[in-house]
Amino acid sequence: MNGAQNSSKVVLLHLAVIGVLLAANFLLPEYHRGVFSRVLVLAVFAMGYNLMFGYTGLLSLGHAMFFAAGMYGAGLPLYHLGWGVPLSFGTGLVAGVGVATIVGLLALRTTGVAFMIVTMMFAQVFYLGSLYFTTWTRGEEGLVLNQQMRSIDLGGTAISLSDPSTRYLIALALFSVILLAILKLVRSPFGRTLVAIRENEERMRMLGYDVFRAKLSAIVLSGLFCASAGAAYAILFGYVGAGFATIQYSILPLLWVLAGGAATTLGPLIGTLFMFYVIDYTSGLTTAYLLFVGVALILLVLFFPKGLLGTIRERWLPWLP
Repeated sequence: MNGAQNSSKVVLLHLAVIGVLLAANFLLPEYHRGVFSRVLVLAVFAMGYNLMFGYTGLLSLGHAMFFAAGMYGAGLPLYHLGWGVPLSFGTGLVAGVGVATIVGLLALRTTGVAFMIVTMMFAQVFYLGSLYFTTWTRGEEGLVLNQQMRSIDLGGTAISLSDPSTRYLIALALFSVILLAILKLVRSPFGRTLVAIRENEERMRMLGYDVFRAKLSAIVLSGLFCASAGAAYAILFGYVGAGFATIQYSILPLLWVLAGGAATTLGPLIGTLFMFYVIDYTSGLTTAYLLFVGVALILLVLFFPKGLLGTIRERWLPWLP
């Protein structure tokens, strides 16, 4: 009975969060609505990272590669070939899955620190590749996608994705789909298997589970979610650049997940929102804003050692997923 009640509370909580975010589109001032649009897309990136790091226990420093694969997969056909938005978004997802599958097959031959280093090296190769093929990618300068490229023809009516309200709603739609998909995934037998592998991989292997296949599936799904964020970022904000493939963009989702709470479904959103506004607010006060960011992180570690939602779940709300 308690299990059914908790399950209902979990579903209602997630639907309520989506409802609040929908209402925010009509209540927030223009500037903050733009910030939230960006945060929602980046939270999808963090949720993809969380599936691999928080639930499966695989520490990666190469996730910028999956984000950038989706970004280039969508942006290059839009810019050079004039493809439509839906088809370009689809190629972004395919690019992310392809890169994640190749990296997963090779990187899973290692474990621990070696795995982290291998993923970072793959990401560095991807970053240097985006600089090498400057003719197509324009390297650090990047590609700017104009408004005409970022519109959808719906029954003869062109819907511009550069419109702030439309952009927010599409970012929210993507966030909602990925959030509910991950909620369903982590509460399924497959999700439980990933958590069990994180806790004791050797025991799972002795019980007869195909650990390699489960971890590879987690990497591919993580790559798919991160690529969807990258493709959406390119289409909604009209920019594709090599800067999104740097090591910095591999560390950011790790910080967002740790701040919000690893292995919590809503933690990546909380962490991304928290870090985004801390940086946004303090950078307006001083150029030494990283000092404030560091202090905020230290306080967070001292009082919320498992991240905001992770600690709340441990101390007060054990039913939080």
